[in-house]
Amino acid sequence: MRRTKIIATTGPATDKPGVIDKLFQMGVDVFRLNYSHQTHADHERRAEEIRKISREKEWAVGIIADLQGPKIRIEQFKNSPIQLKEGDEFTIDTRLAADQGDKHTVGVTYKELPRDVRPGDNLLIDDGHIVLLVEAVEDTRVICKVITGGSLSNNKGINRKGGGLSANALTEKDKIDLEHAVKIGADFIAISFARGANDVHQARKMLDDLGNKARIIAKIERTEAVENIEAIIEASDAIMIARGDLGVEIGDAALPPVQKRLIKMARDMDRAVITATQMMESMIEHQIPTRAEVFDVANAVLDGTDAVMLSAETSIGRYPDRAVEAMSRICEEAEKQRIVQVSDHRINQRFEAIDEAIAMATMYSANHMGAKAIAALTETGSTCLWMSRISSNIPIFAFTRHASTRRRVTLYRGVYPVKFDITHTDPLAANREIIDDLMGMGYLHDGDYIIITKGDLLGKRGGTNNMKIIKVGEAVEHSL
Repeated sequence: MRRTKIIATTGPATDKPGVIDKLFQMGVDVFRLNYSHQTHADHERRAEEIRKISREKEWAVGIIADLQGPKIRIEQFKNSPIQLKEGDEFTIDTRLAADQGDKHTVGVTYKELPRDVRPGDNLLIDDGHIVLLVEAVEDTRVICKVITGGSLSNNKGINRKGGGLSANALTEKDKIDLEHAVKIGADFIAISFARGANDVHQARKMLDDLGNKARIIAKIERTEAVENIEAIIEASDAIMIARGDLGVEIGDAALPPVQKRLIKMARDMDRAVITATQMMESMIEHQIPTRAEVFDVANAVLDGTDAVMLSAETSIGRYPDRAVEAMSRICEEAEKQRIVQVSDHRINQRFEAIDEAIAMATMYSANHMGAKAIAALTETGSTCLWMSRISSNIPIFAFTRHASTRRRVTLYRGVYPVKFDITHTDPLAANREIIDDLMGMGYLHDGDYIIITKGDLLGKRGGTNNMKIIKVGEAVEHSL
């Protein structure tokens, strides 16, 4: 069983008949709706198709609504593209009309740019393909010298090397999009270009005001986010390492150690973590990945990421199903390595909550006695999240009556949702039913050990206080 989860981005490629169904078959765990592109009607239609197939297959998948955020872009040229040469003077002017750019000047969507930059700054356009040196700032004009030239077309993103652009993480468009995401039942809301914990708190308040409990993913793609990472992780339910804009701001060479550190920090702080951007970029056009892409995906798995994400590979790529299949194959092979099956997570720390202590004790026992499966009767999925922070090759099954919880745990590494309504079951018979279900699925056989966790007060949130070790096929049960 693949433990690392796969996120596939929807788009024109997935709108073709049968493609979403094929991605289900390939093992996609979570689908991403990218609010930077297409309309609300497009996202609503895709969400409806995902939910329809999910019901038909009785297979829970999550949906991420990824908000655009303050993506800062140049405006448009009268004749696109233009060619910039090293040494040319090129001006960014906030007052220039949106479609009046030429080889000398262009407008920009972020009107505060002159306030945020100063002479000596480097501006990186189109993910760093074009590099400008700021030579002067005059009123609305940022006068630059071209350091690295090339072809430049409309609406390309612009970053300041080292960060420092102060646009708010939630724009007016994002607020409208967030309300729409709630309307269509998104399980996760991704906040783009978060700078600090306050950006996450603002999104959380909006969800609370709407009476919604969607989980929040903070996208780490700014220098400021890395500097404030501990507070952002604490405020969020998960983080996404969005390596495109982040690599532009901090420099590509700094990305690998930062990625490794962020994955470890998120796991240490009991949060989920997604590794994203250009993981299998060549598969937009080709049927197999490059060896470098294979290493990239495998290394993220070895580092402990909960999920790996496909963007353009599935949204506009020619072979979305093959991209998922290749990514799944790479994850499974990486997961065979012992380094991802052992853990010292929180071994020297105090546990503040009973259900967290049960989760940690369960994983320690399972790893040291060779249990074949762990079954957690859960209301919110929190016990499963804590368990999944411990590296292991033992599957964790989230038995829950709540569809929202089943979809939520699809993001957690090594956790698999199972529909199970404990309120309609005699508590004394619940263990037998769980074992029968897992035996029917082929995960358990006579003589195997399983560990079951649940609460004395069934159906109560945060009530897990019981751990039971059972040898399948024997009448004797050993309780802890």
